[in-house]
Amino acid sequence: MSYRRLSRNSGARKAMIKSLLAAFFTHERIETTEARAKELRKFAEKMITLAKRGDLHARRQAIAQIADVGVVHKLFEEISDKYKERNSGYTRIVKLSPRRGDGAPMVLIELV
Repeated sequence: MSYRRLSRNSGARKAMIKSLLAAFFTHERIETTEARAKELRKFAEKMITLAKRGDLHARRQAIAQIADVGVVHKLFEEISDKYKERNSGYTRIVKLSPRRGDGAPMVLIELV
């Protein structure tokens, strides 16, 4: 299997990834569980690569994934400029203490 199910059906999982992507590119760092962060990393790396390409088709593909035009604009105008010289590895995952309620491993995922 090439993806994590995250205890959700496909529609809920896609919606969660879209909202995580929007929050991640808005704040440039978010705190979430380790499984969600590892899944988010795959999509975020692809979105930054699309932003570096910069053409209209790439922008429309990003809008289909993120579904917030303001965030896509920030991604294409600001974030992509920082990574012109870098080929991959745009994100960093830092482990934090477990969550108090259920002991889930928490991490901080941020742009490098």
